Amino acid sequence: MALTLTIVSTKGGVGKTTLAANLAALLADIGQRVLLVDADPQPTLSSYYPIADFAAGGLTRLIVDASAEGTVSRTHIANLDIVVSDDPEGRLQNWILHTPDGRVRLRHLLRRIDGRYDLIIVDTQGAVGPLQDAAVLAADLLVSPIPPEILSAREFARGTLAMLERLRPMAALGAPVGPLRGVIYRVDRTRDARGIAGELRKESYAESRGGITILDAVIPASVAFREAATRREPVHRWDRGRSLEAMTALGAELLPHLSEDLFRFAAAPKGAEQEGGEA
Repeated sequence: MALTLTIVSTKGGVGKTTLAANLAALLADIGQRVLLVDADPQPTLSSYYPIADFAAGGLTRLIVDASAEGTVSRTHIANLDIVVSDDPEGRLQNWILHTPDGRVRLRHLLRRIDGRYDLIIVDTQGAVGPLQDAAVLAADLLVSPIPPEILSAREFARGTLAMLERLRPMAALGAPVGPLRGVIYRVDRTRDARGIAGELRKESYAESRGGITILDAVIPASVAFREAATRREPVHRWDRGRSLEAMTALGAELLPHLSEDLFRFAAAPKGAEQEGGEA
């Protein structure tokens, strides 16, 4: 059964889409079969990488028709497919809100098609609403990028915990809320990442009563992420230095069963990612 990760935050502009796209591509390059799901009405993830083969539909068809047929597009990266966002007017939100099983339907649908994939990564909008609820409830594991600031950490802990507590009763419908991992995101070179991590853990732990885990891995504030996005390429291919190291550490901490493959891939000569992706 595929593991579903949802990248979530109740705050916009924290880097969810960049994190989802780059984590998915790295895992695809080590040979994992990965499906991205763009659950944001603003379809940034849908155009992050070039599409090699467009499906007729996307997320709206998947949820409303309760069928994966004709909803999965193929990216130019081997092993990486995507269900694109196809709801620019945000009508899916209202449909989910007024449909009895609306919030839990995505979870059950993804489990019908997960035999084709090893991992499913869902990107979300930066606002609380029915579509974000559906994406959260679809997850086995929740991942949230957090800016390296104490005020942001407090807002993250309060807002995210409130969302999770509100959704916990959905477990009665077969959609328990998964554990949440916070990753410190866009850490400047001039700052002590370890010190920031310690403060964030203290703040988040206090607010969440231990319900949130802050990862040891941190993502640097690097121009390489912006440059790679402009070229529509994974950052680990563009920068096989600090960016590859950071993404490898994150992937290994989130998915320990893949850590050996990840570190072996990171140590391989430049260009080996292309061969690995075709395997």
